[in-house]
Amino acid sequence: MAPSLDDGSSLFNFVVRDGNGVKGMVDLGLSTVPKPYLQPPKERIDKRMATRHEGAPIDLSRLDGPDHDEVVKEIVMAAETLGFFQLVNHGVPVDLLESLKDAAHDFFGQPSEKKAVYRKEVSPSPLVKYGTSFVPEKEKALEWKDYISMIYTNDAEALQQWPKECREVALEYLKTSMTMVRRLLEILMGNLGVELDDTKIDGLIGMKMVNMNFYPTCPDPDLTVGVGRHSDMGTLTILLQDGIGGLYVKVAEEIANIGKKGEWVEIPPVPGALVINIGDALQILSNGKYKSAEHRVRTTSTKSRVSVPIFTSPRPSEKIAPLPQVIEKDGMACYREVIFGDYMKNFFGNVHDGKKSLKFAQI
Repeated sequence: MAPSLDDGSSLFNFVVRDGNGVKGMVDLGLSTVPKPYLQPPKERIDKRMATRHEGAPIDLSRLDGPDHDEVVKEIVMAAETLGFFQLVNHGVPVDLLESLKDAAHDFFGQPSEKKAVYRKEVSPSPLVKYGTSFVPEKEKALEWKDYISMIYTNDAEALQQWPKECREVALEYLKTSMTMVRRLLEILMGNLGVELDDTKIDGLIGMKMVNMNFYPTCPDPDLTVGVGRHSDMGTLTILLQDGIGGLYVKVAEEIANIGKKGEWVEIPPVPGALVINIGDALQILSNGKYKSAEHRVRTTSTKSRVSVPIFTSPRPSEKIAPLPQVIEKDGMACYREVIFGDYMKNFFGNVHDGKKSLKFAQI
């Protein structure tokens, strides 16, 4: 039964509890933004107040030639300042990225009941969760986004338990991205004086998850957000954007040619590129040298948008703390040792609120 768009609890049940998502609500036909989605003015994204990040993407293939040191410098610099950069020639086939976007549209284009079987309460697999917003039960204003989240354990379980509309292409994306992730970690950790072996890499990215995000068209993007201000909790996030755009990153400290402290910068889509961002775990391990990027997503009125992130992070049982090599140089630790599972629990237990999640580990 269609809900009354004016009745908050009826709408909440329809979108969240029954698993119709934002897409199900939009498919009813909307001319205005329903009240539960109206963001307070300070959280709204004013496009006119943001600058565009016009820097060229980093060409990862140049690592294998005479420009190796220059590319290393570019990656380290981006990690230390904005916490975000774009990569081309990253080793993930561009046609695979196109198939991935198609698969996301296929999955979210299904009738609601086909997606709702993966709601957390009823999902046939602990690896797969379909949902909407971030923590809808606690949010004062909901986010204009539906998602499917797929945890990776091994290939066999992924091919058996992930949704059939997207499992093969999502698994291929994850597997082909790992060489690039490893190279990035070798560069970033090498810059901190840490040499990586397989065990250390597993300690940094032992947990992997592929999400597909769907942002349906919105009657008034100025009043809503696709995703609120937050940083990612893990080590590195690899993100495929489609051509629509809407990703904004906050400048933590003034960066020449990019922006002043506190400004928001739009990361425009670059065909064939992947966006990389630093997560909280890497900020903690580097004792604050690398910056997890505070970012958010604007909605769009013209066309539904998809994005496909891979979240890599330590396993929940892993202890994380600033690395001894870094503390030796810095003279003191800015973060305490935490069990990553506790950090995750805190992260997923609270609404998006900038980089507040890092306070959990701050000294």
